[in-house]
Amino acid sequence: MSSSTDAPPLRYSGAINQGIADAMEADDRVVLIGIDVGAGGGIFTVTRGLHERFGSARVLDTPISEMGFVGAAVGAAMTGLRPIVEIMFMDFIGVCLDAVMNQAAKLHYMSSGALEIPIVFRTQTGAGRAAGAQHSQSLEAMLAHIPGLKVVLPATVTDAHDLLVAAVEDPNPVVYVENRRLYAMKGEPDVDPLALGKARVARAGDDVTLVTWGQMVRESLTAADQASVSLEIIDLRSLVPLDLDTVLRSAERTGRVLVVHEAVQDFGAGAEIAARVGEELFDVLRVPVKRLGAPSVPMPFSPDLERAIMPQVGAITSACEQLVREG
Repeated sequence: MSSSTDAPPLRYSGAINQGIADAMEADDRVVLIGIDVGAGGGIFTVTRGLHERFGSARVLDTPISEMGFVGAAVGAAMTGLRPIVEIMFMDFIGVCLDAVMNQAAKLHYMSSGALEIPIVFRTQTGAGRAAGAQHSQSLEAMLAHIPGLKVVLPATVTDAHDLLVAAVEDPNPVVYVENRRLYAMKGEPDVDPLALGKARVARAGDDVTLVTWGQMVRESLTAADQASVSLEIIDLRSLVPLDLDTVLRSAERTGRVLVVHEAVQDFGAGAEIAARVGEELFDVLRVPVKRLGAPSVPMPFSPDLERAIMPQVGAITSACEQLVREG
């Protein structure tokens, strides 16, 4: 994604919109499918203007039936289209998990490579907006656990565009996870973006390697400004593929690792990353890898309770400083 010095900063939501438009311009097999993605522009207005630009044959509004339209999108991918299918809230993945888990993720393998399933499941996640327990879950670890799916989580304006385009071009099913608290974030696109599957060093540091993704990248950068220790922040950008090499190179130097995610900590992606780093660097780490996530409770509707259980800047700072004190 290139940028002009005269162009105004782009919003995260606008970068997604531009990424969809660029993919549709580049390949007439790309179609957009979902609830209210057409003339309404989507519940968060991310798809605004695409229906007018590409028409109702390529931007398809659907009934409120995830099981139906996600299954139809998988079938469309099997027969030569490249669908971008919007699942309005990540929580709703449970309604259509069979199509994602047992069909899209498995058909290439079960057909001995005869079928490709070039489909992108766009969905948004995250708490912090008092949306309640059924609209605030971060379920990326559940999807990363399914063989055959790639899972990407853009945290910057650049990645919001470029990971979307890369996901559409990929021959495999990709779950593209947006965070609604990032939609209004503005930024200047990078001229030389990273490829899908490559982690980004969001901030260099010396004392602690902080591994994170999505909205927690922004929280971690703020924590780095406030901490009394030097934090190196790794934005994974995707859980599948997982760029463990970038994490290990940093951890070898700092000797301390904290994994931060908004999702529930129990059985989360942080546990997998901690286990892998611990296995590879057992004799190098100064202290065991630490995780920071949400407790295993449904997300409260109350804004005060919601803030109380989500990882906050102060908790991230304290955890990093504690790692340094311990070793």
